[in-house]
Amino acid sequence: MKIFDIPGFPNPLRIRIVLAEKSLASRIEFIKIDLPGAEHKQPAFLAINPTGTVPVLQLDDGTYISECTVITDYLDNLDGNPTLTGTTLKEKAIIHMMQKRAESELADPVGIYFHHSTPGLGAGLQPYKSPEWEGRIEWGNRQRDKAVAGMKYFDQVLRSQPYVAGEQFSMADITVYAGLVFAGFASLAIPQACTALLAWQAKVQERPSVKNPA
Repeated sequence: MKIFDIPGFPNPLRIRIVLAEKSLASRIEFIKIDLPGAEHKQPAFLAINPTGTVPVLQLDDGTYISECTVITDYLDNLDGNPTLTGTTLKEKAIIHMMQKRAESELADPVGIYFHHSTPGLGAGLQPYKSPEWEGRIEWGNRQRDKAVAGMKYFDQVLRSQPYVAGEQFSMADITVYAGLVFAGFASLAIPQACTALLAWQAKVQERPSVKNPA
């Protein structure tokens, strides 16, 4: 299998943590995509993934699979022993619910703020951003505020349970963690009052898969 991504970026990090959790790194060939150079917006890459985003998983039969949640679900179930996406219907439902919230309330708002209200990844991607329009910066700042509100939400969740979706580490935790990494890129600090979230972050950072992702 192959994965098209770039090391160190938030969404690729999500899948690299999954690979480490599942001991699958040895089965993967990594193809580096130049995000600052907008390689993911060029025809050759768009033929692989029309949404122009990384990571993308290529199976041995040539099939391309994009979207982190889908890739995670596929990799987690390859061995018939899912550890990140749930085993019972209830576990799966809660994990996928919290996964969606991790994206919509934290990771996505941080991304919008980073790419549209800051210099983002630089001039190479500027032609692919939304054109300037009145209120754009204000809109981006609202997304920044939404991301901070998301941090406060997950702080409340983690005050009553050890992980984002309950008692076990799951893909929802991976997404929240990557969202916080992205927030760091965008200079958005976790509020100091979010003590549960900060303690959870410190705990997750000590996981072998997070300390040494694929």
